[in-house]
Amino acid sequence: MGELFQPTHIILIIFVLFIPVFAWLPVICFWQIFKKSGFQPALSFLFLIPLINLVLLIWFAFSDWPALKNKN
Repeated sequence: MGELFQPTHIILIIFVLFIPVFAWLPVICFWQIFKKSGFQPALSFLFLIPLINLVLLIWFAFSDWPALKNKN
């Protein structure tokens, strides 16, 4: 039998610890972007869903921003 703690376990631990950080980073950034553009900031949670995030990004790029409507 192998040892209890092997090098592959270290890689797995690093993966489990850092993936949530990198998954939430776009959510935090887009939370601020949606808030400043006048949309609901909670839309940023959709960036955690694959393919939906691409559709949301395209929609966001080509839609009229409420914050710009209020300026005029």
